[in-house]
Amino acid sequence: MRFAEIETFRALMRSNSTRKAAALLHVTQPAISQSLKRLETQAGMQLFQRTGGRLVPTPEARALWVEVERVFIGMDAIEHRVRSLRDFGTNQLELSCYPAFGLGFMPRALERFKAHRGASAWPQVSLQVLSSKDVRDRVSMGIPDFGLMADELSLEGLEHSTFAHFPGVVVMPQGHALARFKSIEPEQLVEAPFLALNPEDPSHRRLEAALAQKSLALRMVVQTPYAASVCEMALRGLGVGLVNPITALDYAERGLVARKLSVDISFACILALPAGKVLSSTARDFLSVMRQQLADDEKRMQRYLR
Repeated sequence: MRFAEIETFRALMRSNSTRKAAALLHVTQPAISQSLKRLETQAGMQLFQRTGGRLVPTPEARALWVEVERVFIGMDAIEHRVRSLRDFGTNQLELSCYPAFGLGFMPRALERFKAHRGASAWPQVSLQVLSSKDVRDRVSMGIPDFGLMADELSLEGLEHSTFAHFPGVVVMPQGHALARFKSIEPEQLVEAPFLALNPEDPSHRRLEAALAQKSLALRMVVQTPYAASVCEMALRGLGVGLVNPITALDYAERGLVARKLSVDISFACILALPAGKVLSSTARDFLSVMRQQLADDEKRMQRYLR
């Protein structure tokens, strides 16, 4: 039996009329009659009795209808599932990000994304700001569309690339003795109370290695895992610190001073994707907007450091 005949049968069972069945299927009444005739010929039995211009289903037709409805319910479920999967890709955006980029940069990028979409429907967005380890774990499980993380962890099993790479900046409060210099030398840095990132942070290790070559050591007063905490404590006069300039930018309007360090201690932001995962069009659009925002932030950083 062809699908067209099955559709005709279903329409007739629902309407008991060739005229109504034709209206349901948007065809002519003769087309319905011809399709029914083919169906009964293929089935080898009569499915409807013609009584007073009406079609009365036979017991065989009613038994067949049960099976037909079961098939169509399954097809409806498949269609619904396809729509759900399609909508999941276009109407949701799942992001995982470490704090250096998650607290200021991501909200700026989302603001830009909203303007970029204009009248288009806003997707359901989940932004999870987590440690780099947690970001990596979530990406490896395929939970977010993508994640941003520091370069301190293994990237085995992930698709990845460098999203941003910057030399670190020394942050301090306004009026600090080092604020009058355009660039800070290692010898000057070790004279000030230092707000350090945790020892496992790669930038911390690189800084200590660079200072050790000059037989210098930091005067650490506080250690913390987050650059945002370093900036907040620097604003409160607890010392100076070395942070990612993206994070420092978040505090520029509050008066945090940032200066270049003469030694290049870099910070890298890694874009990580679940292996083999194809980005949805929404995720690709947002990633493009993120890169535009990063370019604008770089320009702001240059002005900020001057």
